[in-house]
Amino acid sequence: MNFFLLQAQPASPLGGFSGFIFMGAILLVFWLFFIRPQAKKQKQQKKFIEEIQKGDKVVTIAGIHGKINRVNEDGTLQLEVSPGSYIIIEKSSISMEWTAQINKTGTTDKK
Repeated sequence: MNFFLLQAQPASPLGGFSGFIFMGAILLVFWLFFIRPQAKKQKQQKKFIEEIQKGDKVVTIAGIHGKINRVNEDGTLQLEVSPGSYIIIEKSSISMEWTAQINKTGTTDKK
């Protein structure tokens, strides 16, 4: 009894390149669904940070709501969190999504 019969495999029409084509397709899908959207979001965040100016109502990534009192040259902001109370934060700590949402709904002043 011979259980190990070897059968000849039919040759692939693409030869040995079918594996490379498959890997290329996987890389393309990965780039389209992961890398490209993330790069686009980073570009939008950078543009948003560069356009911040005095008087804008913002929300930090920590959830602090405030109004920009001063934009410093060293990459920081002076944020007024309540009348007469200021904190200094990094520009990069401003949340683009939360700031857009709060400015859309206009709910920053709940006094």
